[in-house]
Amino acid sequence: MSEIFSGFASRLTKATRRFGPLCVGLDPYPDKIPRIFGPPGAAAAEAFCLAVIGLAAHRIAAVKPQMALFEIWGAAGIKALERVCAAAKQAGLLVILDGKRGDIGATGGYYAKAYLGPDPALEADCLTISPYMGLDSIAPFAEAASATGKGVAVLVRTSNPGAIALQNQHVNSRPLYLHIAAMLAPIAAQLTRTESDWSSMMAVVGATAPEEALEIRNLLPNTPFLVPGFGAQGASAKSALSGFRRDGDGWQGGLVNSARAILFPTGTDRDTKEGPWETAVSAAIFAAQKELNSVDC
Repeated sequence: MSEIFSGFASRLTKATRRFGPLCVGLDPYPDKIPRIFGPPGAAAAEAFCLAVIGLAAHRIAAVKPQMALFEIWGAAGIKALERVCAAAKQAGLLVILDGKRGDIGATGGYYAKAYLGPDPALEADCLTISPYMGLDSIAPFAEAASATGKGVAVLVRTSNPGAIALQNQHVNSRPLYLHIAAMLAPIAAQLTRTESDWSSMMAVVGATAPEEALEIRNLLPNTPFLVPGFGAQGASAKSALSGFRRDGDGWQGGLVNSARAILFPTGTDRDTKEGPWETAVSAAIFAAQKELNSVDC
């Protein structure tokens, strides 16, 4: 296996050792972006996210742009997202592109080429994908990630309330999310170099499901978790770090995402001025990092 296969895992490990596991979700909701960034549209979404990147650079490991909140603006939104991803990369941040793609055969291969190929439409380190069409829908993304040193983050046990209705349903005496984790284990192993602790495949495991996270960790011991649900969805830092490993004074094992609690802090609204908004966002980043760092083993 080529050395490039471990590229994403190595970058992730390096970034989280330096800055901790916090990932800031770039979710530019049109009805929440402060008016200082202009009227709702692609330009406002871009300006807003660039401002967040400026506040987050050299302080956190990664950002996670939500593609849907750019796609609503059509071609202008995609161009804005392209510039946001490029700016984040230039600032030294890992970029986890949240697109939740997943398709079979040639179609899946073109999705993979678009976001994980050698000449991608959008520059990112990792792409979120859905596994619910089976292994043949995952294979094109894993192959593309392997060839370019990038990562894939596969939905396993998500943080939304409705996940229980499907992902916790029992099939052959165990919940579906454990079947998914077991299905992913060989791929995770293939994307792990023998001298590396971690795979370049991530598993999306919600902070709202800490007990499930421990079960998934048993099946995927070297797979980093991408953990939504910390912050506005109400999950604690302790829950978010279920399945992570203590590494000296910090945590290893993935990224913990927070979006709304950082982008739109308590006490701010659409009429908040630039200075107070920047101060509030900077303080929210610090508070999230402090909360995660304060969790004991």
